[in-house]
Amino acid sequence: MKCFERLVMRHIKTLLPPSLDPLQFAYRHNRSTDDTISTALHLALTHLDKKDTHVRMLYIDFSSAFNTIIPQQLIGKLSLLGLNTSLCNWILDFLTRRPQSVRIGNCTSSTTTLSTGAPQGCVLSPLLFTLLTHDCVATHSSNHIIKFADDTTVVGLISKNDESAYREEVQRLTDWCKDNNLSLNVDKTKEMVVDFRRTRGDHSPLSINGSSVEIVDSTKFLGVHLEKDLGWSLKTSFLHKKAQQRLFFLRRLRKAQLPPPILTTFYRGTIESILSSCITAWFGNCAISDRKTLQRIVGTAEKIIGVSLPSIKDIYTTRCISKATSIVADWTHPSHTLFTLLPSGKRYRSIRAHTSRLCNSFFPQAIRLLNKKGLD
Repeated sequence: MKCFERLVMRHIKTLLPPSLDPLQFAYRHNRSTDDTISTALHLALTHLDKKDTHVRMLYIDFSSAFNTIIPQQLIGKLSLLGLNTSLCNWILDFLTRRPQSVRIGNCTSSTTTLSTGAPQGCVLSPLLFTLLTHDCVATHSSNHIIKFADDTTVVGLISKNDESAYREEVQRLTDWCKDNNLSLNVDKTKEMVVDFRRTRGDHSPLSINGSSVEIVDSTKFLGVHLEKDLGWSLKTSFLHKKAQQRLFFLRRLRKAQLPPPILTTFYRGTIESILSSCITAWFGNCAISDRKTLQRIVGTAEKIIGVSLPSIKDIYTTRCISKATSIVADWTHPSHTLFTLLPSGKRYRSIRAHTSRLCNSFFPQAIRLLNKKGLD
């Protein structure tokens, strides 16, 4: 059945219009969590580069998001997106009249028939959820709703302490959730305020459904630790601790006299993959001390294996160039317009930055690397 679902999913993707919400990064060609995080950070950093500004980022948590989908409501949206009647009927049949029972040991409960929600663990369920939420978009130019499946973030770009548009956007999002039978988990919904001004006022918390949203100093966004000062010490310390634990197994394999090629494969699959996770989004603004901490992991692995390994900086450079090249070639990518050629047609226009935070972030760095590569 999962093989058949993959065929249906591929067919659905071919029918979707290119005008689908560009800030929904899940189940889209040439999109990843790196793109999601980099886009959110670029919006924030570009705004913070101006005077008298701050940013509020709301990380939405839904209560059992997949289980609350109303199939008939979903089918109506799929029809508006251009899916034909026979395919919509198949999806409706797939989601309704599903028998379900619970088995614990030798005991099995009575069977219940479900006609709401999307089955957990199915291939189609996340895609159907993203299509249900395709019309959940920001209405004010200073707000952006960034989505990766059910991970939803509202980025409010606030100037001169005027938060009215941002608070209205959150209220509209709350109303949209009610209309689409989605329940917000206010206890797990968090907000982070990024404010670098010298004179900062008190930031009053948001209120959703009568409950206040907790303002936190750090949070985890798509597996990456974000801090309110947009630093990466928490992220790098987490990576260092996790990689150190994996080095123990690398030493054990070395004692078992495994050859260097196998040890290298193990390192790249279990240690390098951790160190380079979403590296394009965070490494550029990483402190020098944090970079050295991570590089020591690579140095230790080199001594254990006995071969030279790519440095963290080399991995970052390679990934940046690869990611930037793919964005330039994809005109549907939401960040494609950031890469504009100069009149000469040989170099890309640099992004003007007044602060090192913006200057060292992914998009300005990627443009510099592309220009350098072109000159070389």
